[in-house]
Amino acid sequence: MKQFIRIGVDLAKNAFQVHALEREDGSAVTRKLSRTKMFEFFSRAAPCRVGMEACGSAHYWARELRAMGHAVVLIPPSYVKPYVKRGKNDAADAAAICEAMSRPEMRFAPIKSADQQAVLMLHKTRELLIKQRTMSVNALRGHLLEFGLVAVRGRSGVEGLIALALEDGELPQEARDAVRLLASHLEGLDTKIDAVEATIAKASAQNPICRLLDAVPGVGPLIASAIAASVPDPGVFRSGRDFAAFLGLTPSQDSTGGKTKLGPITKKGDRYLRKSLVIGCTATLRVAHKRKGSLAEWIARLRTKKSERDLSVALANKLARICWAIMSTGEAFRTEIYAKA
Repeated sequence: MKQFIRIGVDLAKNAFQVHALEREDGSAVTRKLSRTKMFEFFSRAAPCRVGMEACGSAHYWARELRAMGHAVVLIPPSYVKPYVKRGKNDAADAAAICEAMSRPEMRFAPIKSADQQAVLMLHKTRELLIKQRTMSVNALRGHLLEFGLVAVRGRSGVEGLIALALEDGELPQEARDAVRLLASHLEGLDTKIDAVEATIAKASAQNPICRLLDAVPGVGPLIASAIAASVPDPGVFRSGRDFAAFLGLTPSQDSTGGKTKLGPITKKGDRYLRKSLVIGCTATLRVAHKRKGSLAEWIARLRTKKSERDLSVALANKLARICWAIMSTGEAFRTEIYAKA
């Protein structure tokens, strides 16, 4: 078997570039491989460290190469970019990955299992269906506005608008047909969204980590499922603050000369998790005055200093740290810190 100390792989759909080192001061072995040749190349190589960018198909290949005995690491693409030499191409990208993975302070993305990716696929499908529903509602409102038909905001307003349009005798028949088509499409989207949410909730109820996270206020089964699937190993974060930073919920810094200057949150990392947590916290703040305990008291203190939007983001940061602690220790959420009054 061929002995390598580490291998950098630039992934693609059909053509893969490999940059392998036998020793630190030696020349590299470079290969351009097809999908079938990928398996052949790594089956002939002795187990070694393999690095790839955390991009499309990376988790699949990581699982396959792990099964062959290799130690696989996934690197965020933004961390690889500084190591790319002049003239970007697949070979240069593979060399940059091989160099980046050797850095002692390099951070790696956790490798997800097939089940975790399946759950995340459900979340992304739900998000797509909701986006399509919003587009359809906006189209319906915009079209009927041209005929002088308006309704209040919200889902009840849409139902009333559809009924108003179908009962309007002055509305052209072609327009009523279009309204029926959009109404049928919206009904189908609602049914599909409910079915996806039920599937996510069922999978969440079977996961012990999800059940623990579900008890955290503002989280619920949907967000708990997304967090558990997105973070297979909480140990990759040194603290809850690191997890909050991963979600983009910590202040950005523009510090120099020993002077610390904090700005708005970075909004980097997993956008879906960050958005879900902030929305969940916004709903939690509406009923926070009915609760008691240390968390409710913390919310009340911050309410005197911050706006509701800033407070919802600050609460999302706090709950992200709580979720990390629960995943790391397996300890249940202490309901006494946020109980009914």
